[in-house]
Amino acid sequence: MEHYFLKNFKRGIEVRRESFNELEERINYTFKDKNLIKEALTHSSWANEGKNNKISNERLEFLGDAVLSLVISEYLYKKRKDLEEGSLSKYRAEIVCEPSLARCAREIGLGTFLRVGKGEELTGGRERDSILADAMEALLAAIYLDAGLDTVRKIILDLFKDIIEEVLKGLIYRDYKTKLQEVVQSMGIGKITYELVKEVGPDHNKTFVMQVRIGDVVLGEGYGKSKKEAEQAAAMEALNKLGIIK
Repeated sequence: MEHYFLKNFKRGIEVRRESFNELEERINYTFKDKNLIKEALTHSSWANEGKNNKISNERLEFLGDAVLSLVISEYLYKKRKDLEEGSLSKYRAEIVCEPSLARCAREIGLGTFLRVGKGEELTGGRERDSILADAMEALLAAIYLDAGLDTVRKIILDLFKDIIEEVLKGLIYRDYKTKLQEVVQSMGIGKITYELVKEVGPDHNKTFVMQVRIGDVVLGEGYGKSKKEAEQAAAMEALNKLGIIK
């Protein structure tokens, strides 16, 4: 029999996840339709468990990606009239990428409120960048549907304020592939190659796993929604192992 204290502790955590009140306080927004926030925080691993319904945050994630891109594009267009199209695209990509989304998610403690399956729970899914980033996009889409563009714009610009400032000041460096290439060339230790190790998930929501190597030596491994994103993640891990970035 499960210990009384442990049983009630688990129940307390579950109530917290189901109510979402604390999360609403952290983002300074209260949902009118509570089903939207519940859907936004429901990972497919939870939805796919036999006892649960099949509604997950994947559709909201799709919409949230577009909403976030629009808001950041509009902000950069209006605030940085000195930037050409190429620079605008570069800055937007750095702001809306998976690491930025995961960082925002962690700052509001989003992982605590996620509804994930037992497998993801046991393997640390609540703190995985890809899951946090997807949930962050889904949450933004839910706010957009619940309150409209003006409200979600305000929330996005508040949540991403520090990241936007850091990117525009050049304090965030995300072209890890170029940086790794420069480092390897300067060290004269050989030619780097990228290899696709595996693809995980359904066709509409694949995760790619890439390794960066010098010969048979694996320098780093990375995950991403595209092969390019996974290559950047692998290069970042390699730079971290080499002590170039922290």
